[in-house]
Amino acid sequence: MSQDKPWLDSYPEGVPHQVDYSQYESLNHMFEDSFDLYANRVAFTCMGKTLTYQELNVRSMQFAAYLQSTGLNQGDRVAIMMPNLLQYPIAILGALRAGMVVVSVNPLYTPRELLHQLKDSGADALVILENFAHVFEKVQDQVDIQHVLVTSMGELMGVKGILINWVVRKIKKLVPKWNLANYISFKNALAIGDRHSYIKPQVGHNDIAFLQYTGGTTGVSKGATLLHRNILANIMQIELWLEPGLRGKTIDQLIFVCALPMYHIFALTACCMFGIRAGGLNILVTNPRDISGFIKLLAGLKTFHIFPAVNTLFNALMNHPQFKKINFSSLLVAIGGGVAVQRVVADRWLALTGKSIAEGYGLSETSPVSCCNTPLIDGFTGHIGLPLPGTDVSIRDDAGRQLPTDMPGEICIRGPQVMAGYWRSQDETNKVMTVDGFLKTGDIGVMDASGYVKIIDRKKDVVIVSGFNVYPNEVEEVVAMLPGVFECAVVGVPDEHSGEVVKVYIVKGDANLTEQQVIAHCKEQLTNYKRPKYIEFINELPKNTVGKTLRRELRNR
Repeated sequence: MSQDKPWLDSYPEGVPHQVDYSQYESLNHMFEDSFDLYANRVAFTCMGKTLTYQELNVRSMQFAAYLQSTGLNQGDRVAIMMPNLLQYPIAILGALRAGMVVVSVNPLYTPRELLHQLKDSGADALVILENFAHVFEKVQDQVDIQHVLVTSMGELMGVKGILINWVVRKIKKLVPKWNLANYISFKNALAIGDRHSYIKPQVGHNDIAFLQYTGGTTGVSKGATLLHRNILANIMQIELWLEPGLRGKTIDQLIFVCALPMYHIFALTACCMFGIRAGGLNILVTNPRDISGFIKLLAGLKTFHIFPAVNTLFNALMNHPQFKKINFSSLLVAIGGGVAVQRVVADRWLALTGKSIAEGYGLSETSPVSCCNTPLIDGFTGHIGLPLPGTDVSIRDDAGRQLPTDMPGEICIRGPQVMAGYWRSQDETNKVMTVDGFLKTGDIGVMDASGYVKIIDRKKDVVIVSGFNVYPNEVEEVVAMLPGVFECAVVGVPDEHSGEVVKVYIVKGDANLTEQQVIAHCKEQLTNYKRPKYIEFINELPKNTVGKTLRRELRNR
């Protein structure tokens, strides 16, 4: 097809080279279309409770009307801090339908991490699960959030919810004591919204839909500004890419297993957003770390078609003794992302399920999917597939020159799914965007003559733990705060369960500093996946002639 775009000749038959999302003016337009087409279908289910498309329409409209009734304006930011629950899609769609911007927050964040995200985004409202309200309590006086909505695990579960809340609060003791000055319940917010008229805002392609926080490719946590057209494009790209795997099959409704958290861009787009576009059913898994409970859920399903996961989760499932009880005969595609899928995991998954894992690649900055193996693959490929329709991938050297095939360089991406930039940070945006519109990913890869892309290293020192980016500078800054630490450096080390884990090397300033003190300090300041799993005290850090720590030498120790 073209020497510049060799991947186009490798596309499955019938997959177009470009993506067209012009049929929708915004994500809200897409939602309305699906509400009309699939009103009586179940859109989401969680802990045995279902939410139809019609119910999602009504409740998200109620939430939108509530937000509008508070005096918030179009473009204001609404932060959502909870795991996968039915309240999540209602809150997301409600905020978007009010013309507002969704800020997804990891519910496991420490007060320090939460404070940064709320202040940087300028969030005006917060929807939070009561299990994490004590974290917000510690920072509420430092942020200007006027509207706080607190929900519970069982709030939308009817009579069953009373039992769920009792177990969560009294038996499992998963709700630490909290005390917030002013808040209302999520259910009350919906009731208030029901008494107000919803005013449909004018929302278009270039309006902001999400601020997706990420360390990006350059360090400190920043909000990737994702426009309605970015997410729409990626939804349509995913649809086009999966079509060959669905061709010739009679499926009444696509069923997604949504075990990845929707605050992560992978599940947000590939499950929640694409699922709504397809009229699918998303089975929400609130706690996928409960492998026994997750397997019990999967074993009880007669049918499921699309299963996005990360290497860690695939591996954990297969290592459980009850894994053989799951019926994978209906599975169309297992999608691996977030972190590289290991060959041993992919091979074993194929042997046990009869299905291949189609590995993909993306970033928060690309909404997220930019490359993916096709659903027609047979076995482990060792690469991240082909650029999706409408996506250009260029392998470049440090001077920005495109490199020939099979020569390693930085993976650069251009396409309609690439973010508008980092929120209120033009300097950071300029560091990663080229003059010809490519995003510099910070990953080193090669492209072969057929257009397949393979990642071979990371240009930056990001540690990827179970698909989550951990930035050494942040961890080093936290560890360095501890009295008794003279210097420290953080690297990633291989781990069979999570791909990588964090290791910190410390030069003591106080000979009495202990490993236990470091662990306790990090537990207070960092969410679990960011905490060092290995701590090693050394006499000095390896450095170059200008005093920069040589992390590569530490990794090779």
